[in-house]
Amino acid sequence: MTRISAAESQVMDAVWRKGPLAADEIVGEVGGPQGWGEATVKTLINRLLKKKALISERSEGRTRYRALVSRADYVQGESQGLLDRLFGGELAPLVAHYAKHRNLSADEVRRLKRLIEDFDNGD
Repeated sequence: MTRISAAESQVMDAVWRKGPLAADEIVGEVGGPQGWGEATVKTLINRLLKKKALISERSEGRTRYRALVSRADYVQGESQGLLDRLFGGELAPLVAHYAKHRNLSADEVRRLKRLIEDFDNGD
């Protein structure tokens, strides 16, 4: 999968949440909160078009941008990349790291136990 930068992921998130959007709509979604101007957002859109993460389509006289990469595929690629880079591709060291360096709530511990039980049961 093509690497999407942190800034580009802000544009993708807007498109994943709202569906196909025109450039001005994307600027409205991400420009203000990030402090980015129209030119910056359009540069990010163009990068995503070149990476084939977005596609432009004409609709009702406007150009709208639609995601070609699903959020699920993006999350899978990013999370696998994190595992590979920092934990040798193994999940247990990642969980151990968070358990050691972050106070897990009782609810988080319960959910992790339930997840492991579900895996043990083949769910």
